[in-house]
Amino acid sequence: MKVAFIVPPNVELLDLAGPVQVFTEAKMYGFAVDIEFYAYTAETTSAAGLGFGKVANYKEAQLKEGDFLFVPGMDYDYLTSEGFRAEQEYFSWIGNCSKGQVTICSICNGAFVLGEAGLLDGQECTTHWRRVDALQVRFPKARVVPDTLYVKSGKIYTSAGISAGIDLALGILEELKGPRFVHKVARGLVVYHRRAQSHSQQSIYLDFRNHVNPKIHDVQDFLVDNIAGENSIESLASSVAMSPRNLSRVFKETTGSTIVEYLTRLRLENARTLLNNPEYTIDYIASQCGFKTARQLQRILK
Repeated sequence: MKVAFIVPPNVELLDLAGPVQVFTEAKMYGFAVDIEFYAYTAETTSAAGLGFGKVANYKEAQLKEGDFLFVPGMDYDYLTSEGFRAEQEYFSWIGNCSKGQVTICSICNGAFVLGEAGLLDGQECTTHWRRVDALQVRFPKARVVPDTLYVKSGKIYTSAGISAGIDLALGILEELKGPRFVHKVARGLVVYHRRAQSHSQQSIYLDFRNHVNPKIHDVQDFLVDNIAGENSIESLASSVAMSPRNLSRVFKETTGSTIVEYLTRLRLENARTLLNNPEYTIDYIASQCGFKTARQLQRILK
């Protein structure tokens, strides 16, 4: 099996490198795959200014049914340029790959390439949250899904921005090799929070942080690091030299959430992450996330 990567002009480096590293790590664990790279311009420079050496032209690729083709994102200004839209031969080639049962995967705004190739018509798809509206406007026949990490629609995968490409690659690998194998790969990559398709593009670890109150940040940091603890209002208030009543009031005014609501969200996010590990029982996950029983966790998950 082959996994081929297009290296487009102004490529976003992590869009490319993240999924590449997933399959490279998988090879170390015995996954039989050939990783290949192709470009459609003679010289390629990344969006960060890093240049690439000689990369084979996409016309040299010999892809067949069962292979995968990844199209990473690129600088958005390039996507709106006349030069990009003029690459009709390249778009046709991608369309032909799809017709030949090659699975096509886009990272971030690489979805616009799939749209130009006619692959998004009538299909559910996604892209980086900044570009979902633009994708829908540009390809009105597409069914753009906001606020999701990646979408599978037949043999077409589209994913959100940057690190979501890693989640997509791990998800594909799980379909091919199973969850236990992917768990080993994720551990090798030090990706402890492997996210599933249904995860939001937003993050509880970043949400509710749009403020500048250092004491509330300290409380939030403590809760993140001590999810399974008792975390009483009294002990939290003491740690930041505030009264329990004042801490509760300031936390709600600053974040828009109560401390209990925020802690519950943290615990649920951690539980959803741990549920991706087939070696963990529901009782173990509940204990690690601060829930009194597995039944309590299951009820809150519902």
